[in-house]
Amino acid sequence: MPDLTKLAPEQLARHHTQCCDRYEHLRSQHLQINMARGLPSPDQLALSDRMLSLPGHADYMAEDGVDCRNYTGLQGLIEARRLFAGVVGVSPEQVVLAGNSSLAFMYDCIGYAWRHGMCSSEMPWSKERSVSFLCPVPGYDRHFRIAEEYGINLVPVPMLEDGPDMTIVCDIVVSDRSVKGMWCVPKYSNPTGTTYSSETIAALASMPTAAKDFRLFWDNAYAQHHLTDEEIEISNIVQLCEQHGYPDRALVFASTSKMTMAGSGVAIFGSSPSNVAWVLERLKVHTVGPDKLNQLRHVRFLKDDAGIRRLMHQHRAIMAPKFAEVLSVFERDLGQSGVAQWSKPKGGYFISLDVLPGCARRVIELAREAGIALTAAGAPFPGGYDPNDTNIRIAPSYLTLAQITVAAHAITLCVLLSGSEALLDRCPPGNSEKRLTTEIT
Repeated sequence: MPDLTKLAPEQLARHHTQCCDRYEHLRSQHLQINMARGLPSPDQLALSDRMLSLPGHADYMAEDGVDCRNYTGLQGLIEARRLFAGVVGVSPEQVVLAGNSSLAFMYDCIGYAWRHGMCSSEMPWSKERSVSFLCPVPGYDRHFRIAEEYGINLVPVPMLEDGPDMTIVCDIVVSDRSVKGMWCVPKYSNPTGTTYSSETIAALASMPTAAKDFRLFWDNAYAQHHLTDEEIEISNIVQLCEQHGYPDRALVFASTSKMTMAGSGVAIFGSSPSNVAWVLERLKVHTVGPDKLNQLRHVRFLKDDAGIRRLMHQHRAIMAPKFAEVLSVFERDLGQSGVAQWSKPKGGYFISLDVLPGCARRVIELAREAGIALTAAGAPFPGGYDPNDTNIRIAPSYLTLAQITVAAHAITLCVLLSGSEALLDRCPPGNSEKRLTTEIT
């Protein structure tokens, strides 16, 4: 593949015509492939099918004598908290377990802070003149939508290779007391696959902030989701915050949704004793107890840390070839094209594809017309607005390997077509070729 940015106008026009012909053939295949979200595949879900028969007809008593069929147990079963404590990096006493969704737990915590304030707040956040959150971009769209639901201002911060740009972060938080928090996916982040460096995590734990109740919403969603032999570990944010004199700064969230069964997971919260007490005080009103039978089911199935690792190695065996295929197709089709670059994640669920400025929406539009559904353009940015219109989130997990091959080649064709269109638009008058004439609806 030649570098399109270096082609003469007539060469570029010929390349564009070839792409148009290939694209018409692609459309004629009437594909129906959905890559819009990072869903676990049926093969992954099947890894945990044995859970459907657990804990068993007569196995409903927890180790401390709690009848899991009944109410109570607000904090979660001790054996389940012990099992998942390592996922959030705290002791079992500093773990709270809830329903199947860590995202719901984050939503609730924002709501608790909005109505009551954090444990160190002077007033409920709703009473503040303004509340803002920092959000590394590209980032997780559902985080942003939680904040937007409450009218929280979102302040984008560029994501670098080692995490958010800490020069910008530190400058903002030290001077603006309206900044109450920051969304973080510190390991194999969504969608870039970035892992925060030790230096970045230390800076987040130690930086002075104008808001005394500043919080890191630390979404450890992909802590166990490795794709390579290099199983990256990151610094313990709760311990670092305590060491630097900010023990209540980090609220760590995770879940088993992409470990066992996505619709029947366990949400995990870990933080300081003060934050745990704050959450439990709110939960007293929120619920009379979580689904302890599901927690017991997970304990019986996973058993211990080694059991978690064994299961995640099985996930990796399914996921890694899919990611490898996408990356291989991208390299073959786009590697020298000059119109795209992409992440090469070592874990997580996504690949981040960047195309020429102004082309992401066009790529997604072309893909949709060809039968390939992708995440909406701009989704990894606050308000769904990518200022450069460059980023596309690729989610290979749900598809079969054969579908991935087809979809990846289709995406690269759409990238080449949109890229040649954009470059032709920059050519001197008389040398540009018309865009693909097919109407996109």
